[in-house]
Amino acid sequence: MVLVGVKENNSWLVSRWNLTYRTGWEGILKACNSVKGYYASLEILVDNKVVNAKTEEEIMKLAEAGSLTFRGMSTIMKVPLMITFYNQLQAVDVSVAMATEEFSTADYEKFNKSLCQYMDSIELAMNR
Repeated sequence: MVLVGVKENNSWLVSRWNLTYRTGWEGILKACNSVKGYYASLEILVDNKVVNAKTEEEIMKLAEAGSLTFRGMSTIMKVPLMITFYNQLQAVDVSVAMATEEFSTADYEKFNKSLCQYMDSIELAMNR
């Protein structure tokens, strides 16, 4: 994924990323499944409505919609994180709490170094 930009907004770093390729709903569900074990209290939203899907099977059965968001405390990044994928689009929105020194400012280069490998791993999981 490529970081398009990052800005500060009410104690959050809000960023836009572009996928290498547009993806369909199945790829988005695969992305969600790839991270579900790495969030404390993972919450999944489909078109901004919370859904009760916890297992891989339940997630893969979610009805196709315009967007899927997963959010919670990332056990990898050690901060609250929210990622929104849009069906059939290359755009991905990511919000990270400004809760650690690593995520204290909207510095493009620093933010990209902190999150790029994580976001690339999610994109790879979409295509498995």
